[in-house]
Amino acid sequence: MKIASKKAEVSLLLYFETRSVDHSGRVDSRYMNESDVEIAKKWNEIGFVRFGRIASEDCNANGSNWVELSDDAWSEVSVLRRERAKRNWKTRRFRSTEEKRQLSN
Repeated sequence: MKIASKKAEVSLLLYFETRSVDHSGRVDSRYMNESDVEIAKKWNEIGFVRFGRIASEDCNANGSNWVELSDDAWSEVSVLRRERAKRNWKTRRFRSTEEKRQLSN
């Protein structure tokens, strides 16, 4: 079942995936607006993600919230990443050496 269908939801899920992979799940809420927080709370309630506050003594400049993605969230975000990669590949600003060789022939 696809949960993230609106642009704001897709963006938030991609952000959560990045924070999960690159920051051990620590979320910097300075990059979240009020609607993002509401979406995160809704997803937390239905089990799509686990989202909460970090204990005050462990908070730092890198974030005061945490997120853990469910298996469904991981499945959905992997599809989103692949779609983004395909779109970005089409608009890349470089040629591979193989493409350059083919143009030379």
